[in-house]
Amino acid sequence: MNLSLADTLNRRAFLAHSGVGLGAAALSSMLHRDAVGKAVSHLAPRAKRVIFLCMAGGPSHLETFDYKPELARQHGKPMPDSFTKGQPIAQLQGKPLTCQGPMASFRRYGQAGLEVSDYLPWQAKLADDICVVKSLVTEQINHDPAHTFMNTGTVISGRPSMGAWVNYGLGSAADDLPGFVVLTSVGGRNPQPIASRQWSAGFLPSRFQGVEFNASGDPVHYVRNPKGVTTPQQRRLVDTIQALNRERFAAAPHPEIETRIAAYEMAFRMQASVPELMDLSDEPASALELYGATPGDGSFASNCLLARRLAERGVRFIHLYHRGWDHHGDLDRYMKICAGHTDRATWALVTDLKARGLLDDTLVIWGGEFGRTPMFQGKGGPGRDHHIKGFSMWLAGGGVRGGQSYGNTDELGYHAAENVVHVRDLHATMLRVLGIDHHRFSVPFQGLDMRLTGVEQARAVTDILL
Repeated sequence: MNLSLADTLNRRAFLAHSGVGLGAAALSSMLHRDAVGKAVSHLAPRAKRVIFLCMAGGPSHLETFDYKPELARQHGKPMPDSFTKGQPIAQLQGKPLTCQGPMASFRRYGQAGLEVSDYLPWQAKLADDICVVKSLVTEQINHDPAHTFMNTGTVISGRPSMGAWVNYGLGSAADDLPGFVVLTSVGGRNPQPIASRQWSAGFLPSRFQGVEFNASGDPVHYVRNPKGVTTPQQRRLVDTIQALNRERFAAAPHPEIETRIAAYEMAFRMQASVPELMDLSDEPASALELYGATPGDGSFASNCLLARRLAERGVRFIHLYHRGWDHHGDLDRYMKICAGHTDRATWALVTDLKARGLLDDTLVIWGGEFGRTPMFQGKGGPGRDHHIKGFSMWLAGGGVRGGQSYGNTDELGYHAAENVVHVRDLHATMLRVLGIDHHRFSVPFQGLDMRLTGVEQARAVTDILL
């Protein structure tokens, strides 16, 4: 069953003209949530929400979860031409290619003996909770287009992000917070910028786009009342504006008018809910110690703690970016820096969700926009170039079977060689655990039935599910 924007619009117009109307503006988000959520509940859901931990810049699979002893043996030797001939390479194109062995030791953890590098001692403790997918492939070799592809399933700018698709399909379970929230932090080598269009709603109504929360200072710009304006005064102003908007919607129904109505009401509710969310004074010292978080410091650790609080409050999609994983050179140094910023907090988030009974219905995804080459790059300390033909990510919770790895790269870690998982397959799997059949989840746009997974063949990787 395809969900049409026109169908949604006509339903609202019918209600408006039949005397039922939208009801109180405060109920508009709930009405939309119920109507849309039922329309796309194709399958029994395993998860209610997604937390996507994006290591922006592209962490090396060869120094995290994909140990290659043959690459160690070939260290310093020319990279065999049979691997690289005709393959897209970023900054190493046309240069001599030399094998770069793993820069860390690996050990086996958990009941299944999952291999994890010494750079990630805290995530190693999650070995029985995570499924490492070692055979990811993507289609874009530079950062911004690769993020666009990971977030939207296409390199074409202006398409809805995966968080917007999920928010549109299921709606928020929170009445006083957006359904899709973005948090960013920085620390490491050459932190690439992350454009706000990476959490755009594209051609979906703009109310489903991600809302970026600042981890320090005011969490949302202008969330507080101006000086001298009381809450009752603000309420009267919003009510007056909403009445005008509803009159306009009744005369000329349009999704963006509905978006405006919901936005004013949501903004008013957020003036109370967001400061409360960001105030960590109600968290015990043990929680701050668990994450290694200092309130208001804008760190990945603090953002992970906020992610748990957002999950508790019903936010549907929570996207954390940590910028700093672009390790073209001096990889050992910067892996230690980035792991220092993110490793413990990642472990803490999964551990905390599990302790609170939230991990079962929360899908947690960890990874970057691509991986790194098996070939040497850099001046001074060795590094690695961008790589799209095989890299690792992991998933936990939300019906995913932990304590396993899935797929594999070849002996040098260049090509995904076994159980290849395309980015669109990752999207299909994410939708599957949320109860959505990606084949049936589409929106008409410019004469096409548009999907997050596109018109190309994509599959939900059900082998990794319970």
